[in-house]
This record gives sequence, structure tokens and C-alpha cells, in this order.
Amino acid sequence: MHNTIAHYKTLIQSNNSAAILNFRAQRPININAIILENSDFMDRLLAELWREFLGDYGEQTALLATGGYGRRELHLYADIDLLILVAANGEQAQQQRSALTRFTTALWDIGLKIGHNVCNVDECVVLAANDHTIRTALTELRHLQGAASLSDALQQRLADDAPWSQPAFFAAKLAERDQRYAKYHETAYNLEPNIKEGPGGLRDIHLLGWIIKHRNSSQDIHDLVERLWITQAEYDELMDNRSFLWAVRFALHALTGRCEDRLLFDYQKDLAGEFGCHEDDLNAAVEQFMQRYFRTVVSIERLNEMVLQLFREHLTVAPSSAQTREIDESFKILNHYLEVRHENVFADNPLKLLDVFLILQREPGVLGIGASTIRLIRQNVALINEDFRASPAASRLFMEILRQPSGITDQLRQMNRYGLLAAYLPEFGRVVGRMQYDLFHVYTVDEHTLFVVSNLRRFALDKFRSDHPHCNEIFTLIEKPELLYIAGLLHDIAKGSNGDHSVVGETIAHAFCKRHGLDAEDTALVQWLVRHHLLMSMTAQRKDISDPDVIHDFAALVRDSNRLNHLYLLTVADIRATNPNLWNAWKGALLRELFTSTRSAFRRGLENPVALADKTAFVRSEARALLRRLGLNEAAITQVWDNIGDEYFLRFHADEIAWHTVAISSSELETLPLVLLRPTSHRGSAEVFIYTHNRDFIFTQTSAILDQLGLTILDARIITTSNRFAINSYQVLEQNGSPIKDQRRHIQICTRLRECLGNSDPNASLPHVQRRQSRQSRHFKVPTDIRFHDDPQNRYSILELISTDRPGLLSRVGRAFHKHSIRLHNARISTLGSRVEDIFYITDQNDRPLVEERQRKELVETLLELVESA
Repeated sequence: MHNTIAHYKTLIQSNNSAAILNFRAQRPININAIILENSDFMDRLLAELWREFLGDYGEQTALLATGGYGRRELHLYADIDLLILVAANGEQAQQQRSALTRFTTALWDIGLKIGHNVCNVDECVVLAANDHTIRTALTELRHLQGAASLSDALQQRLADDAPWSQPAFFAAKLAERDQRYAKYHETAYNLEPNIKEGPGGLRDIHLLGWIIKHRNSSQDIHDLVERLWITQAEYDELMDNRSFLWAVRFALHALTGRCEDRLLFDYQKDLAGEFGCHEDDLNAAVEQFMQRYFRTVVSIERLNEMVLQLFREHLTVAPSSAQTREIDESFKILNHYLEVRHENVFADNPLKLLDVFLILQREPGVLGIGASTIRLIRQNVALINEDFRASPAASRLFMEILRQPSGITDQLRQMNRYGLLAAYLPEFGRVVGRMQYDLFHVYTVDEHTLFVVSNLRRFALDKFRSDHPHCNEIFTLIEKPELLYIAGLLHDIAKGSNGDHSVVGETIAHAFCKRHGLDAEDTALVQWLVRHHLLMSMTAQRKDISDPDVIHDFAALVRDSNRLNHLYLLTVADIRATNPNLWNAWKGALLRELFTSTRSAFRRGLENPVALADKTAFVRSEARALLRRLGLNEAAITQVWDNIGDEYFLRFHADEIAWHTVAISSSELETLPLVLLRPTSHRGSAEVFIYTHNRDFIFTQTSAILDQLGLTILDARIITTSNRFAINSYQVLEQNGSPIKDQRRHIQICTRLRECLGNSDPNASLPHVQRRQSRQSRHFKVPTDIRFHDDPQNRYSILELISTDRPGLLSRVGRAFHKHSIRLHNARISTLGSRVEDIFYITDQNDRPLVEERQRKELVETLLELVESA
């Protein structure tokens, strides 16, 4: 037995090695032949094993292939789906089943991954009647060995009993597809797509095959052409797309040595080279390969949608009950779907290609576009040429689509799906399917762009008011929403071009506005939004917005409230559309604070900026009033505040100061360190507050503990009182961006911090951060870049650190600061996928900025050494 197993293992290994060599030697790759040969090899191997283990019983039993193997589409390490039909009874049946057990055990022993079922014909029919997935598998039966009469009997019973009607089977497969799509967030554009199960993947091609086979008892997807469901050109396109995905899947299996269907970051660089994408910049090669992949799945999605619509029309409505309503001389509504009235509609008047989508917006009862019209749209996209784009009538139609009260997002998505958006805006066509090889941007540029427009539309609708109340309120102030949608559509349109995409995008925006007849004022607004769409998020997340000078500088760039309203809405929509996990209450609170402070600056007048003394006086007054209402007397307030400088009152809000003051006034020296956690603050995160005797390593210890506990530090504010006490405030969230809700979690955090900070030997209590770097982030090493920026007020040196996110990074930064006697006053922590962009406001131990070049250079060298060794 062992020699037999070794023999078959060797055969499989030799077959796989030969297939891989053949695959890598071929250019172009004939993947269809390779897959077919692999399937035929498995047929021969199973036949030999069947004869060896079944003997005479093999003629009383039937071995059938199902699934992909049944279609003769067997990839290197794919599952091998088998059905074994039995007919014998009594003692002979028991002996037969024993032989079958030895057979299937041998298949596992030689390294095959099989999925098998053993049953008789009656049992198969019952199973198929109760489960559409089993009925699906049985549409792809292929007899391999044994009693062909059993295979024939099963096929006849399935045809006679018809356990699933055509409408029921179709509905079940669509529901299954919808469930599958939901797992991938309804989009094919994921950073690590599944080439088999994801939207636009191989499973969508299988779906067409299953439906046509069930409907017509066909075993060939080419039957779609024979029965006029698709044209020969569409079939060829579908097969070309399938061949590319087959080649990618084969390469994945060859690369990993297993049945791997996910395009993980671990493999994308190797695959890019395998498929001839060679660029000086390796990331650019990956982006080129992935753009080809995404454009392939989009093509499959388009064909899939059209063919499924054809099935839907034929299955759900009898010709005798067809309902027709004419729209105009070009269009009609047939059974709730928009159809052309004759085949030359678009050829006679190409503008009708845009008119389709405007009609869909104006006819809310229409469910979509009929399949024959979808085909005509696809066939006539080339009519959108330079003359079409230069046409004032086309510009008016496009602007009408953007000005409609509903359906804007849906129609832009359909235009993109059918290729019209890329044809009408060639610059947009260049970003279709374009990914950015990082962990921050999880969608392709075109998908992200349409999510941005979708978010902007949600801000306009009362039914989504509870999701975005502030945005909904501001949207009511927008006089021309279409300008906001244009800015959203164009804000990233120059991604991948040479130069700053915001600057290049501004030029594209100007040309767009001119072509579409916008006046000078509206054009200037759209251009400015595209040019500065990152300004608000960068200011909120990277600068100290408690500083009146920062607010004044930002307000001077924005110039007026109308721009501010537009920029705020675009910024929120952009962040929320970049990554499902990127938005959190902290970012929302930062942007609202910046918005509110800037709006106040406009109302006050930019010629009347707030003086630092005025702001500190105002905050003191507000905090004092809060404390009095809480019952704290003036003496207690004065005792706490007398040792705290004005900087504290600039950097904290009145409610935070009141909370700190109550805590400090009630604390005893012998009980320090004081560690408190407020789970919800107006900043949208939890605040960890520490009050203790000032000494070295407080920031280092605290950041290490919080990291070890799985928390993300968003902001750190460090104040030292004149009597040498430390006031540290940290804004934190769980690492997945969620708030800290569990009371036991609060206690765990505070207890751990007290233990660590209360140790008389801080070096002994410095924890080792055990958080592991994620699998994905290991593929995105960001070169460490450290630079200094000058503070306009000359209060601090501003140090910017860009690097790869690593466990314990902040504690290592703290060690570097300690080594060079650096005082940290404030830190803004920003993690963008695997990339950290942290800002530290620092001084020397005498609270002076670092002005000496030698001092800065030594600090940078230490930081590089500690950060890179993490």
C-alpha cells in the first residue's frame, strides 16, 4: 500500500511540475489547454485507482465528476468534487461500501483534496429537490468510471422530476449571488480580491453556465450564443476574461503550492512580474497588473448583468402579459424596464446615450435598463468621441443628470459600469480600475470617487440625517449641489499622472467647467475644491487646531463660509469613502472643531484675529463657571491653577479643564499617580488623564502600556506645572477605531498604568510591546523620514515622523526624547494603513525650541536607530 501511495504521489507531483513549467514557458499562455490537460490527467489517475480499489464492484457503481472538475476545469490544487452512485443491497452493498471507503481514503492519502458524496439515485433526487446548491452541482455531472447506466438513470430522473422550476432556480441563484457579493462589500474593488468568489470573479461566469444548463439542459456555455442570449463577440470577450482569471488562478496555485484564490499582498508583486508588468517602481508594476485584473472583472460584471437581465425578462413575464408605455420617439418602458423603440436609436442620435440615464432619474417606477438596450449601449459607446464631448447639448445633458433631485449616484455608477463615464470623461477612464498599492486606499480610484459622490448625496437626504446630522445641516446651505458633485467626481481624477494630483486635477477641473458652461465664480469654486480637497483633513489631523494662529491661517486660505461649507462636506465624504475602517468619531470631532472655529473667525473678521491672551482668558472664564456649578470653590480652583501656565488653557477645552481640576483638587500626594479614564469626550474618543510627579519616561511608559493594551493613541498633550507635576492627557480608541465601552476594560487600563507609573524604577517597569505587526502591513515598508518644521510663534520645534507602523513605535520615540533631554508638549498621531505620520511639538529641557543643527541631527540619528530597530 505504501509503495502504491508513493507511486501516485510521484505521478501527481510530476504532472504538477510539468504543468507549471509549461505555463511559465508559454507566451502567450494557452491556459485552456493546460487546465484541460490537468483535468484529463486526473481522469486517468482516478480510473487507475478505481480499478485498483473497486475491482469487480467498480462495474456495479458509478464514479462521476461534479463542479469545476465536472466541467473539465480542474486547476492545480483545486478541490476535486465527486459523486459515487451505488445500487447494490444487502451483504454485497456492505462489501462494496468498504471498497469505496478504501478508495476515498487512498485519494486523501495521495494528497488529493476531495469533496465526495456516496448515495443512490433516489437519494440524489431528494437531495437535489431540497437544496439548489446540490441541484447546481448535478447540472455538471460527467461520467468517469463504472456503471454508465446509473449515471443515465440519474440524469433521466432529474429531467423527469424537475425538482426546481426555472424561475425558482433562477431566484435561488440570484439570492446566492447577492449573499456572496455582500461578503465583499458589494464591490469587486478590494485590496485583496478573491478571484473566484468576488464580484466579477469566476463564480459569476459559472452562474451564467448554471442557469443556461438548467434552462436548456446544455453542457456548453457557448449555448448562450447558439440561443442568441449573447453575441459571438460578447462570448469571445467573456472567454478572454475567463482565460485571464484562469491564468491568474493557476499562477497563484503554482506560487503558493495550494488552492489559493485570494490575491493577497503577499503574492501581488510576484504575479505582476509573472504577467509581464515590469516597471522601475515595483509598486507601479503591481498597480499596472491589478488594473488589468480590475478591468477584467468589470468586463465580466457588465456581461453578467446583461445576460441575467435577459434571463429575468424571459422567466418572469409571459409575452401575453407584457406592459408597454411609450416615453418618446426613442424609448419605451416594457415591463418596468427602459427599452429603445428601435435598434438605430443611438446610431441616429448618439446623445441618446446620455438621455437614457436622465430618463431613469425622471421615471422612478422604472426598475432598470432592458437587456437588449444594455447591449446596444455597450455596442455604441464608441460614438462618444471628441465631437460628442465638445457638443453643448451633451454638456447640458450631463449637467442635467447632476442636477436631478434623485438617482445621481445610481446613474453615475451605471454609466461607469457600461463604460460611458470613461468615454465621456477620458481622464476618468485612466483611473478606472486603478488601485493604489497601500493599505490606506482600499478601493480603486473610480470606485472611491463614486463612493464620495454617494456620500455627498446622503448628506442631502433627510432619511440619512441621523447618520450625518451636522453634514445634513450644512448641506442645506449649499446653493448649487451639482458643483459639490463635480468636485467629488474630479477630486482624484489625476491620480497616477505625473505631478501632484491635486494640481493636475485643478487644470482638468477648469477644462471640465469651461466645457459645461459654468460661470467664472462656479468654475473658481470647483477648481479650488479640487486643488485643496486635502487641506481640511491635513490641517485637522496634523496641526494644533487649538492654536488661534493655525485657525487664522486656515481661514485665510479658505477665505469665506461658502468655500468652508463645500470643503467640509467634501472632506467628510472623501475620508469616509477611502477606507471603511478609516472614519471614526475622533476624526469627526476634529473636523467639526476646525469647521466651527473657522466659521467663528469669518464672523469675527479675518482682520480681527484672536489673540492668545484673549483665548486663554475666555477658556479660563468658561471653565471657572463650570467648576462653580459643580460646587468647587474659588480657593480650590486657584490652588490648582496657580501652578499651570497659559499654554494649558490654550490646548484644552473648558469641560476638560473642569474635569482635570476636580480630579487634581481631590487627589492626595501619597496616592499619586492619579490615573482616570473618561470613556466619551467631545473629541469623539476616550481620554486617559494622568497627574503625577514629573519625571522622565512618563510618555515612554504610557505609550508602551497603551500600545500593549491594544489601544491607539490619537493625541497626546503633555503639560508640566511650575511646581514640577505632570499633566498628561491622551485621546485613545481601540485599535479597530471603536470606543472603549466595557467598564472592566476601563479598570484594566487605569490599573495597568498606575502599576507601571507607580514603580520607582521606570526602566524596570517599561513594558515590552507584544502586539504583532499585521500580515498585510509587512508588505508595505515605508522609508523613515524625519524632518523639522518651524513654529510661527517660535514656541516649539515641530518634528514630523513618517515611517512604517510598528508595535511600540511611540515608546521608542519617547526613549529618544529622554536620551536627548527633549520635552514633549503635544503629539498628533496619524496612522494611514501601514504608514504613520506623527507630529511632535517639542522643546529642550529649558522649554526652548531646538535651534542648533547639531542638536537636531543627533536627535534624528537616535530616532532612526530606535525606530528602524523596532
